[in-house]
Amino acid sequence: MPTLLLTGGSGVLGRALIDELSRDSRIICLRHRTPVNDPRVREIQADLTKPELGLTQTDFNHLAAEVDVVVHSAAATNWKAEPEEIRRANLHGTAAMLDLCARINAPMYHMSTAFVANPLAPEEQERFPGAAAYLDSKTAAEQLVRDAPVPGVILRPSVVMGDSVTGRIAGMQGLTRALGAIVKGQVPVLPGSPDARIDMVPQDVVARAVGDLVRGGITDGEYWLTAGAHSLLQREVVDTCLEFAELYGPRPHPPRLIPVESVHRLLLPLIEGPTFPESLRRRFHTYAELLLVFQRALPFESSLGYPHCGSALTKDALSQALVRNLTAWSTGPGGMRTRRRTQPSRQGAISVQPETRELAS
Repeated sequence: MPTLLLTGGSGVLGRALIDELSRDSRIICLRHRTPVNDPRVREIQADLTKPELGLTQTDFNHLAAEVDVVVHSAAATNWKAEPEEIRRANLHGTAAMLDLCARINAPMYHMSTAFVANPLAPEEQERFPGAAAYLDSKTAAEQLVRDAPVPGVILRPSVVMGDSVTGRIAGMQGLTRALGAIVKGQVPVLPGSPDARIDMVPQDVVARAVGDLVRGGITDGEYWLTAGAHSLLQREVVDTCLEFAELYGPRPHPPRLIPVESVHRLLLPLIEGPTFPESLRRRFHTYAELLLVFQRALPFESSLGYPHCGSALTKDALSQALVRNLTAWSTGPGGMRTRRRTQPSRQGAISVQPETRELAS
């Protein structure tokens, strides 16, 4: 059984990767501050920004002697952090893992993001420096992998949702909060057009694709772990949220969709003015940042369903996964506090189909 070194094991995708990879690999998790606390893995506290991961020479040598495969999933994803800190963490971490791979001649599976194909406009970079630094650092980290003298696979997931069956997710992501706010009727306006694509993929689907690539011995190439042409449109996501809200009470008023150019020219300057409450200003700024980055007019490429790369997604399966994610969110902190309505649903209202792992087209 091979020994796999995983970074980012305490994160949303990291925990799904442990579920997927622990079946046929011994897993060592490098962690910085947050413990993984999973009996299926061995944890080593390390710092990817320090020489030899901040370990003693002896401990580093012992680790290097054990590892056969590296999956680098750790990244700075908090866009509220200082831009230079985001860049430093993402670039130094990738360089450190590549250095380890070079020493032990091991392949590297690097978790990037599909949104490297969605660069921000100059005005957006100035207004959203955290998101800009994240995308810039991910683009630069991919180039480090391409230039390294070791086998390297670049993985590009889109927005990672909770599990396709249970809807559960290890940590509440920004987009999940935005969707929850739509359910609660707290979002009067959203940036973007109704037909903009919001590409989301369940965490277990991403993890299965990574597992298939590792088990298949694929050690080079770039793989888009996205819904692609089957991604949901913004109006479909909003409609699903509003229909879900009807399980708890009256249907909220739908948010008004504002063209992106109007968001920058009119809405954000207005919201950022002194007449709006700070809480409303922060909330809309966060949602605008997320949705401006996470929406596209054209679909991403998708490698799902290709040999050794998981299963392709269908739009129906994604819609059901979204409902299950909303259901899991509704029962957690910040979810719906009111009692679910017990009256029969109106015809055509949202429903959840029996649980299944079959997401293939």
